[in-house]
Formats: sequence, C-alpha cells, structure tokens
Amino acid sequence: AKTMADRDHAAFVSFLSPETIFQGGKGPIRGRDAVASAWKGFYEATNAPFSWRPDRTVVLASGTLASTSGPVFDPSGKRTGTFNSVWRRDPDGKWRVILDSGCPECKCGETGDRE
Repeated sequence: AKTMADRDHAAFVSFLSPETIFQGGKGPIRGRDAVASAWKGFYEATNAPFSWRPDRTVVLASGTLASTSGPVFDPSGKRTGTFNSVWRRDPDGKWRVILDSGCPECKCGETGDRE
C-alpha cells in the first residue's frame, strides 16, 4: 500500500514472488514480470488511482505464510472493494505476495464472518 502512495513501482515489484498470481476481472496474471507490467500504469500518474490498507492480518504459527485483507478506496476516499493477499516468507527472510485477489464493490468480512 505504501508503494502506491509513494508512487514507487520498483518497491511494489520487490514485494512480488517470482511465481505470484494476481487474480482479476480479466483472469489471472501469472509471475512477477507479468504483474509488474500489468501494474506499471497504476504508478505512472502523479496521483494514485486507488489506495488500500490492510485491516486484517493472520500469520501461521510457523511464520512462513500470512494473509492480509482490507478496504480499497478510489482517489476521493470512497470504498470500492476489498483486497486479499497471501504472503510467503522466502528463505532470504523477506515477505512476498504469492496470491492476490480483489472483490470490487464488496465489503467482505464486515458482516461478522471473521474468525
């Protein structure tokens, strides 16, 4: 989320696993290079076209996998959906996204379905 606010595409890419999969409306985008290319346009304008923030994080006791989810906002601050990301701690100790998906215009998790 900070990479988008900072307009730092290179930093965004550093959080992607080489085998990441981003699931979107046009089908899955597979691999760091493909996701980096698909998202580059979001980082080119002076102002971010959207923002997000995690409001839920769950980590396995082993510390090897985690999930984050939270709201997505348009530039005016209106909530437009929910993101869900699965992270893996790689051998170098850095957390990288392995799966990401969004839920446009829904507010998953706001109806008491949290465990």
